[in-house]
This record gives sequence, structure tokens and C-alpha cells, in this order.
Amino acid sequence: MAMKLEVIKISQTEMVEVISDDLVIQSAADGLDLLGNIYYQGYDQVIVHARNISPDFFDLTTKMAGEILQKFATYRVRLMIVGDFSIYASKSLKDFIFESNRGKHVNFLESKAEALRAIQENP
Repeated sequence: MAMKLEVIKISQTEMVEVISDDLVIQSAADGLDLLGNIYYQGYDQVIVHARNISPDFFDLTTKMAGEILQKFATYRVRLMIVGDFSIYASKSLKDFIFESNRGKHVNFLESKAEALRAIQENP
């Protein structure tokens, strides 16, 4: 199945959720392609499931996460990554997630429902 962008509307806010059975982000270039696709279509908020992102993203030594997230922040596209992050033992990753969640542009959340709630509380 190819990647699909499913539009979600909450009040006056429109965003997209990436739907795919495959990895959507396998490299920094894939992350930038996704950003460009979303930005070009006029959306400034996106939900991506952790299962659609390469495990390399969650290994901070690869610098993939930093590179991708910096671009999303630069273009002011809010990225919500949804999944179970407790499977990662890295303290630096846990700290990175904690710090990201303190801001508005990049959030790591456990569920789509949690992501939608975060958008309603802080559009």
C-alpha cells in the first residue's frame, strides 16, 4: 500500500495523518519529502505513526531525527509522532522526547487520540 494522507478536521483546524503499511521515513531525505508534500498541500500539522519511521530515526547518533525535526520547525509544520516509545532504552532519546514535548512543534504521543487532544488544547 502506498502512503495516503488522510485529512482530519477539528473545529477550524485541518491536519493530515499519514496512513501506510510501510516505512514512510527511512532517511532524512524521506522526511524532507514528506514535509514538502504536506507543506505544498497547505497543511501545517501532521500525525505520523512511529511504526512508519525507520528505527534509525530513534537512534540519536544517526542525527536523522535532529535533521528532520529541524526542517519541520523551520517551516512551522507541527509534527506529532504517535507510538510506544517505552521500547527505547536510550536515556538521551527519553530526554529528547521530554524536551520536544515541552514545545509545540514536535510532540511524541502515545496515541492518535492523545495527538488530537493536544491539538484541541494547543492549536
